[in-house]
Amino acid sequence: MIDEFAKEYLHGDLREVREELVGKLDGPAEYDIRRPLTASGTNLLGLVKHLTLTEARYFGDVFGRPYPEPLPRWDDLEVRGRDMWATENETRAEIIAGYRRAWAHADATIAALPVDAPGHVPWWPRPNVMLFNVLVHVLTETNRHAGHADILRESLDGTSASEGHRTPEFWRSRHAEVERAARAAREASTVD
Repeated sequence: MIDEFAKEYLHGDLREVREELVGKLDGPAEYDIRRPLTASGTNLLGLVKHLTLTEARYFGDVFGRPYPEPLPRWDDLEVRGRDMWATENETRAEIIAGYRRAWAHADATIAALPVDAPGHVPWWPRPNVMLFNVLVHVLTETNRHAGHADILRESLDGTSASEGHRTPEFWRSRHAEVERAARAAREASTVD
């Protein structure tokens, strides 16, 4: 009983965060979802493309359920990192559709297997895993990248994940308060 609860709970959280991440692509211009916003080149569309590969691989080959579309080999160092950005020939719609196809494949794997189903992740130090391990890993990875997307989106247009009932004036005030505290801490540290 607890196994099914754990599987459904983790799967439910994964479904929610997937939608939140894709929602970050609503609104910004084509250039803005693609452009590098960090020194390493992180961008909104690249995060979605990366998670497509993540779900396809972890809920595919790891459990002997190959993803029906071609994937780069996990051990091909020449292509490593290319899943983190979109070429000029890949559209937003194509990448989102690809991510949704990977969800469907992952969801079918999750539904078909018990939470203790064995899998094999050859690139992990302890490669013998269960569906539970992979669910936790992919949920963690997706949440991590959704957090990146929150920050990227906020830096692009001020859209915050926690906007809710908060007004732009609230956020300007909060920003000023945080800045004031940082400056005060800097000044206090130079006095000591």
